[in-house]
Amino acid sequence: MVDSTSLSSTPSSLTTTKSQTTSWAPLLILFLVPVAISLLIYRLDEFDSAPIPEHGITYESVSVPKHYDHVLDVTERIGDGLLPGPEDLLYDSESKVIYTGCEDGWIKRVTVTESVSEASVENWVHVGGRPLGLAFGPDKELIIAESYKGLLKVTKDGEVELLCDEAEGLKFKLTDGVDVAQNGMIYFTDASYKYNLKEHMYDILEGRPYGRLLSFDPSTKQTQVLVKDLYFANGVALSPKQDFVIFCETVMRRCRKYYIEGEKKGSIDNFVDRLPGYPDNIRYDGEGKFWIALATAKTRSWDLLMRYPAMRKTTAILAKYVEIPHMQRDGGAIAVNLDGEVIALYTDPGLAMVTGGIKIEDHLYYGSLTATYITRLNLTNLFSYSV
Repeated sequence: MVDSTSLSSTPSSLTTTKSQTTSWAPLLILFLVPVAISLLIYRLDEFDSAPIPEHGITYESVSVPKHYDHVLDVTERIGDGLLPGPEDLLYDSESKVIYTGCEDGWIKRVTVTESVSEASVENWVHVGGRPLGLAFGPDKELIIAESYKGLLKVTKDGEVELLCDEAEGLKFKLTDGVDVAQNGMIYFTDASYKYNLKEHMYDILEGRPYGRLLSFDPSTKQTQVLVKDLYFANGVALSPKQDFVIFCETVMRRCRKYYIEGEKKGSIDNFVDRLPGYPDNIRYDGEGKFWIALATAKTRSWDLLMRYPAMRKTTAILAKYVEIPHMQRDGGAIAVNLDGEVIALYTDPGLAMVTGGIKIEDHLYYGSLTATYITRLNLTNLFSYSV
């Protein structure tokens, strides 16, 4: 005998199942269509991120014996609102003036005084473009790594001269750091021969070595490529004995030294590796220490981004359509002795895009690509200061 109740309930059950399936279908389509479009865009986009060498994506960092990690609690602002992006800082001890290149194309001079309120800012020479690294020549002419134009010289009379803008048939796209030897030889970096300053994040996201360390001889007007295949070549500083030049590789979180004199001339060694952040400019303080600016700390987000090319490609694609939240934090400066040993680190969670660090007497001065002032830190007031 067949149960009539069972028979009558079957159509109702089927109807309910069909109704649930129908209600989910639009949601499934709404989910799958964007995914399919995103995958298609990813496949068709020509941007191609490459794996970064293993030593450049290590999770480890060098040991830091002393670390003051809240410098903004005890810092002062110099020239607030008058210095749009003071990227590199160069100090003239005779006139007690800091030279800096700003986003508006001006080389500005900032007086160094005990009181911040008494500091003054002067527009000195307009070179246009975006001046980055600065250095004095033997006769005090100013040498500038202008990111778009190339290597420039400003005479004492304020005349601007182009020294060079290409090497081995490749135009400079991002002339970056510079220093000048006592014999007049100029050492500088082209961070990338593919991407310019506005596109510099694409260079980092692509993960290929487009950077170079170069020299320019003013007596012969010859430009020579010393080291190629660098991962975003950045700051440059000569050793006090003028026997090697240090250059920073931002993506690799390291600074290396290229020997220009002695038995090892033409060879390369590591100077300091596994930095706790991404290095920018480097300055020698005349007291046995190099100060390396760290644009941002090595965070978990940066670790993942550097390790996985697919994440970098996705980020590059998204950047074309939406504004990507910045990942910079805990920037600052690190002090390293002549042997490449870390002495102390000065950072803050609120510091980002720190591009210069220079010690003048008892103070540490920070440059920045985005701030509108120079930050000054009195090192004598910090418990960790012993350098």
